[in-house]
Order: sequence, then structure tokens, then C-alpha cells
Amino acid sequence: MITRIKGKLIDVHSCEAMLEVGAFTYAILVPAADVPALQSKIGSEVEFHTIHYLESQSQGTSFAPRLIGFSNEMNRAFFELFTTVKGIGNRKALRALVRPFNETATAIAQRDVSALTDLPEIGKRSAETIIASLHGKVDEFAGQADSVIESTTSPFYNDAIEMLMQLGESRKDARQLVNKVIAMEPDMDSADQIVQATFQLKGKS
Repeated sequence: MITRIKGKLIDVHSCEAMLEVGAFTYAILVPAADVPALQSKIGSEVEFHTIHYLESQSQGTSFAPRLIGFSNEMNRAFFELFTTVKGIGNRKALRALVRPFNETATAIAQRDVSALTDLPEIGKRSAETIIASLHGKVDEFAGQADSVIESTTSPFYNDAIEMLMQLGESRKDARQLVNKVIAMEPDMDSADQIVQATFQLKGKS
């Protein structure tokens, strides 16, 4: 069972990353939410926390091994929980999870059907099923995901959020902006630099 893999990221397209590890190149499925950040890291060494499973082929008569990769253990755990919902398989979950996992967990915790139906391939009935299945089980993912980013990527995380709030952003929006910027440029060396990057990000949206 492969639970973690590290190597040189050589390509990312759709929901698949190509990772070079020694003489081997692995195709690793990734959530749609992670694709933009991974595209900025092509050519760099990255580490994935993985799920290793067998995917049925040819109407279930044969099986192929697959790897799904996540940036941290918490995201992997949320994905494993999310795919326990009836009708949500691995491939569908990868395409549907286009937002940071903590946002999706928060929508489930708040019984926000509208937020869930904004996800690709999730209709109203699927959203209601997700909430019925997972409500009460996702609080740790909604509440702790931001702290994972803070502790593993930038010492300027909280300062940047406070600066954005002073400029009129809500705490939720400030966190989302800072998370996106740090995911794209984890080596920024000041809160001012992060805040300036959030202005550029907002200008492109």
C-alpha cells in the first residue's frame, strides 16, 4: 500500500499530475481544487499523501491500480469520508471538489445545499444526501483546515489576514485569498508581499 510519495512534479493537466521518482514516472490523480497550486510547482519536488486503490476496467472484468494524491493528511481523510456517501465515487469526488476542502466541509456542517450544488456534478438530491450522510462528521475539517495551511506554509499567515481585514475584507474572504496566494507562492517573505499578491489575484478575477 502506497501512502506517501515524493518526487519531481513534471506535468499537471485536468485532474492528473505526473510525478518523476527516480527512474519511474507515476500518474497521480488529484482533486480539482489542487490543480492551480500544483501547476505553479511544476519542476519542483513535491510530496503527496496518497490513497492507493484498484479501479475497475471493461465493465468490471479487470482492474488497474490508481493513486490519488493530496497535499496533507487532513485532506486525504476528508476525501475518504466524502467518498463514503452513496453515489460519490473517487472520480466524481475528484471532479466535484473544486474548492478548498475546508469550504466544502463548512457547507456540509452548515447544511448549505446551495453551496454544495455549486460544485460540479452535485445536484440538489446529491447535496441533500451528502448533508444527511456527513453532517456532524465534518466539524474537524471545517475548523482545522486553515491551521494546517498556517503551520505548514507561511509564518506570515495570520498577519496577512489581519491586514486584509483592516482593509475591509471579512475574515472568511481574507482567509480564502491568503490561502490561494500561499498555495501559489509559498515562499513569500512578508505579510505585505502576501497582501499585495491578493490584490493582484482579485484584479484577475
